[in-house]
Amino acid sequence: MHLEEDELRQVTLYAAACARRVLPVFEATHPHDSRPRDAITEAEAFAAGRKRTAALRTAAWSAYTAAREAQEAPAANAAHAASHAAAAAFLHPLASPHQVKHVLGAAVHQALALELDAANDTSVGREHLDWAADLASPAVRSVLQRLPAPRRGRGRFSELLSDLDTELRK
Repeated sequence: MHLEEDELRQVTLYAAACARRVLPVFEATHPHDSRPRDAITEAEAFAAGRKRTAALRTAAWSAYTAAREAQEAPAANAAHAASHAAAAAFLHPLASPHQVKHVLGAAVHQALALELDAANDTSVGREHLDWAADLASPAVRSVLQRLPAPRRGRGRFSELLSDLDTELRK
C-alpha cells in the first residue's frame, strides 16, 4: 500500500483533533499530568509540517503510559486517544486490518471516553462517533479505504471502531 506524506499528515491531524476534543476528560482528574496534552501537541506539529521525531514517538508512548496509569475509564480512554494521535504519524503502509486502529483509534477512544463520562450513555458515544465521521477528510477516507476492514470483535471499543469504519467507507 502506498502512503503519501501528506496523507499521513492528514490522518495525524484528524487523530489530533479527535484527541484534543476529549483532553478535558483526562485533565479533569489528572490536572498535573501533561503527557496526553504533549502527545497531541507533538501530533499537531507533525501534521503542520514538522518532521517525525523521536520526541513524537516518545510522546505517544508517554500518553499510552498515562492511559495505563489512569484509574478512571473515561480518563484512560482520553489518554489513549492522545497516544493514538501521536502514533498516527507512524502509520505503516501495510494493507492490514490492524492499521485501521491507527487511523481511527483516536476517534473511537474520544467517543468512548465521552460515553463513559456520561455514565455509559451510548447515545453520547454515538453522537461523538458521528462527529468524528463528519470530521474525516477525503484524505482520511482514502487511506482507510485502501485498508482491509477489521473484523468486529467483542467489547464497546470494537463495536464503535467497526461502526466508524463502516460509515467512513460509504
